[in-house]
Amino acid sequence: MKWSKYVKPYLPYFIIGPLCMIVEVIGEVLMPKFLALIVDYGISENGMENAPAAIKWLYGLFPNANGFVLAIMTGMILTAILMMLGGIGGAYFGSKASVNFAADVRADVYRKVQTYSFANIDKFSTGSLVTRLTNDVTQMQNFINMLLRMCLRAPGMMIGALIMAFLLNPRLTVVLAVTMPLLLIVLGFIVKKGFPRFGIMQEKIDALNSTVQESITNVRVVKSFVREDRENKKFGTANSNLKKAGLSAMSVMILISPAMNFFMNITTMAVVWFGGNMVASGSMSVGDLIAFVTYITQILMSLMMVTMMFVMFSRAMASAGRIKEVLGEDVDIKDDHLSEEQKNATIEKGDIEFRNVNFRYYKNSHDEVLKDINLKISAGATVGLIGPTGCGKTTLVSLIPRLYDPDSGEILIDGKNVHEYSLYHLREGVGMVLQKNVLFSGSIEDNLRWGDQNATDEQLKAAAEAAQADKFVSAFSDGYKTDLGQGGSNVSGGQKQRLCIARALLKKPKILILDDSTSAVDTATEAAIRKAFKTTLSDTTKIIIAQRISSVRNADTVIVMDDGKITGIGTHDELMKTNEEYREIYYSQNDKKEGE
Repeated sequence: MKWSKYVKPYLPYFIIGPLCMIVEVIGEVLMPKFLALIVDYGISENGMENAPAAIKWLYGLFPNANGFVLAIMTGMILTAILMMLGGIGGAYFGSKASVNFAADVRADVYRKVQTYSFANIDKFSTGSLVTRLTNDVTQMQNFINMLLRMCLRAPGMMIGALIMAFLLNPRLTVVLAVTMPLLLIVLGFIVKKGFPRFGIMQEKIDALNSTVQESITNVRVVKSFVREDRENKKFGTANSNLKKAGLSAMSVMILISPAMNFFMNITTMAVVWFGGNMVASGSMSVGDLIAFVTYITQILMSLMMVTMMFVMFSRAMASAGRIKEVLGEDVDIKDDHLSEEQKNATIEKGDIEFRNVNFRYYKNSHDEVLKDINLKISAGATVGLIGPTGCGKTTLVSLIPRLYDPDSGEILIDGKNVHEYSLYHLREGVGMVLQKNVLFSGSIEDNLRWGDQNATDEQLKAAAEAAQADKFVSAFSDGYKTDLGQGGSNVSGGQKQRLCIARALLKKPKILILDDSTSAVDTATEAAIRKAFKTTLSDTTKIIIAQRISSVRNADTVIVMDDGKITGIGTHDELMKTNEEYREIYYSQNDKKEGE
């Protein structure tokens, strides 16, 4: 990736900002010279004897020394005003450039994450992605802001001060020729040592964010198991690790300021010593010595600015590398190969077929989660999917909307490979109610409209009635406008499941997948939901994953899975006769055998 794409839209800001800082630099370089003129020719009684012709001409325009001093001071005031305007302009345009740069990077990172498949998301923790979207982007923003304000100011002030110092006294600048290389060597060593430590620090921030997010999201579980102490220790460990990583990085970087001050003091003392001797011998004026010391300070301060830029550069580069990992991640599920006709294709009926499908979550593992799956599901059919925990039921249905892609084999919908549909139209035609029911902050109405953002109030109510949710929603004082809080925190598990089912129904999908989505409702409510499905979703292919035989007993077809394989297909009665695993599940959930 190229960072220039984030610079080009705001190129004027990136140019004007540093140019404004040049105005401030010119003022800073001129100010010591103005002061030297006042000291040498405005205060000293004999200062005009050896003054240059230009100074004598300027001095002659005024009746006395006070007028000359006043003129120089007026020039200093005007210069200070220009410096202020330049500084404001530089800060303004620098902020505009850096904030817009960061906003565009953050937007691209967020959009990239939205394109990730589940396999891509598995590579990054949620806390890490949050850190990259926030802290890492902010580090780059701060560096660019600093860079635009200092990229011309620091070297400009250094070069300008060096030129002015050389013009004042070439012999005295030899002091800088000795101290500056030594200072640069020390600063280079410090920055080199500190650079890798900032990358480690960002990783510790990831871990801390993950810990905080997990703890706060699952605060009800923490409290119900009285595990606050455990979470406090867990947070304390992550916080301590971050503290150690931060101290490790800063323990190197804090040497910069003392090193700068040491060399600044040594250089100033050397200049005062040698310059004082020159003043005593008459080869240098007092004003020039004062100005020279000021220029020495400016040169060393510009070095300090450059060094601080390198410090921020170290952090920014560590953050940039982490952002590039997200932006550069190869999304394994794409649809950019499709023709225009394929991009517009939609699911019409809902026939599903699996042909010799195999799948592994970890591609370097020999253990397959799904093994040689061959399956046909007719459009409009109700299919039950049952089997022990971890046998691959959720993985199987996740392949239908391409949340994952199989390692081998193919999946067809309406006779076409799922790769021949755009991801949008494929997933638009498939409704899923996942094992983990997720609701978002906002009202019940807002959450239901995830299924259809243009749905009318009547359609919302009809979908909620079919999902057996209308009764409890209507009991709320604000009805469908009731705020759910973060993640639906103020509704029960069963209510949350019914709202998620209503949301999926509102989508009117051609294929509906219910992944153990009625486990938290009573059997009577579950029966009412299944009955509603027959009328409201008569043309929809329904796949119901369940742990209870009662949830799938009346399905047109029941599929039994075990260890990633399909071990039985048939109706309830057929499987009771032919499939030992199905019978074991049935008898484990019923006290008596049929017929007893």
